[in-house]
Amino acid sequence: MPLLIIACQNKGIYSASKNKVGVSSQGVVSTAHPLATDAAVNILSAGGNAMDAAIAAAFTLAVVEPTMNGLGGRTQILIYSPTSGFHGIDATTAAPNDYDYDNAPKKKYGYPSIGIPGTVKGLERGLKDYGSLDLSSVMVDAITYAEEGHFLIEGEAKRLESVNKELNEFNGTREYFTNSDGSPLKSGKLLIQKDLSNVLKAISTQGSSVFYTGWIAKKMIEDNKKNGGVLSMKALASYEAKTSHIVSGNYRGYDLNALWMPAFGAITIEALHILELLNGDLSNKYDWAESIYQAINAAYLDRRVQFTLDDAKRFTSKAWAKKRVDDIKNANLSSLTDLPDSYTALLGHTTHLTVADKNGMVVALTQTIGTTMGSKVATPGLGFMYAQTLGGYLGEIKPGVRAPSHISPIIVSREGKPFLALGAAGGSRIPSSIVAVISRVIDQNFSLVDAMALPRVHPTSDNMEIEAVSTNSDAYNEDYIYSLSDTLFFNQLGLSMKLREGKGNFGRVYAIMREGNDWVAVSDPDWQGSSGAVK
Repeated sequence: MPLLIIACQNKGIYSASKNKVGVSSQGVVSTAHPLATDAAVNILSAGGNAMDAAIAAAFTLAVVEPTMNGLGGRTQILIYSPTSGFHGIDATTAAPNDYDYDNAPKKKYGYPSIGIPGTVKGLERGLKDYGSLDLSSVMVDAITYAEEGHFLIEGEAKRLESVNKELNEFNGTREYFTNSDGSPLKSGKLLIQKDLSNVLKAISTQGSSVFYTGWIAKKMIEDNKKNGGVLSMKALASYEAKTSHIVSGNYRGYDLNALWMPAFGAITIEALHILELLNGDLSNKYDWAESIYQAINAAYLDRRVQFTLDDAKRFTSKAWAKKRVDDIKNANLSSLTDLPDSYTALLGHTTHLTVADKNGMVVALTQTIGTTMGSKVATPGLGFMYAQTLGGYLGEIKPGVRAPSHISPIIVSREGKPFLALGAAGGSRIPSSIVAVISRVIDQNFSLVDAMALPRVHPTSDNMEIEAVSTNSDAYNEDYIYSLSDTLFFNQLGLSMKLREGKGNFGRVYAIMREGNDWVAVSDPDWQGSSGAVK
């Protein structure tokens, strides 16, 4: 029997930003950390475009949110340009072409889990192809926060504490992210990262070449080889940030554009198509919850069979959605077994940001190193974290393969122009959280502020989870909290209920939406992020 779990706010775990909403016709930003939001707003206010601002925020996040992302991680970028349309950049971590998969040690963290980093190449390409400024201009804030320090926010401190034992296993990580006695860093700690600032300065003046072929690369390889890693200078030098294939769909007359593999944009679009064809009464909270559950549950069956562009076309077609709806109605959905840890982990990770500028350019960028602190490794002398890529957490990553993940930035358009742009952190709960917010806006006509505050739904094995986060939103009231008094109703659907407390159990969404002549930016009420606007 499926189990309905409700995740409720556990107060006091994280310090939340007060600036959750930004409104302006001149440009807005939503990110997972207030300092990253400030960096992006500074760039927009100085005349930079949305890509300039996004790259400034992304480099800043790599400094101030090291538990979620870093220069040794992976990045996916979805872009809308008013002059040239939709574009995507794939800068995902990858296994080296000469990776000996059969004989390599399979460790889910540590040096053997490190693949080729993609973030630096991806951010550089985004700026070169779509920005208007140079690296040295957009990296000022990131370098400052690394060199002069930033105060560790409570969420970062909690996450560092949760993996403190593992961090102490590696010399570099212990040096940078624990106290001198190996104990966890505390909230409010001034975290100064001199080695990381030197790396950032080199990138800002020399570009990605210093990271992939220069002194930074040499330090990476020396450290990896000494400790059982699989990276080589050849592997680093061969890495490229690729052009992503754009997948498209349509939800109730709104156009959808997202990124194909190794992102999961097709799965997000598929879920929306299924939701549309289910024809549920989405104004009813019970029907809405069940419909979201069914749509995500069915679409997720296709996560492990995304290979070719023919697959992309099939999974984003209304015909395939109709097949899945028939499967649901005929109780013909099979459950998957032997799933990678990344598909079933209770807590998801990653960071996201969304930006729009006064000229209509929109950027949705997701960046990650995997689980909290990724591989748990930082090279002495460099100071950044490597992503967890090899070793099984993401499933089998064979030689030359880029790591697939639930990353799914998406842009919803109305009458040919972006109307809603968003993405999320949260592992396997990224697509489900995105679908929930889009449905709240389109199906229930909520403002973006209210849509972000209302409960979300996610299927886990035989369970159905529902989130409830306490906020000051006018839309949030007892009518939208699924309580134990609803047990009888859900039992009739073959569902049972259980309350689950905790913060950050679902995806954390960072979104912008067009309202009249203004953009409205909203950061997830369930996290520490913020939104900002150009005055």
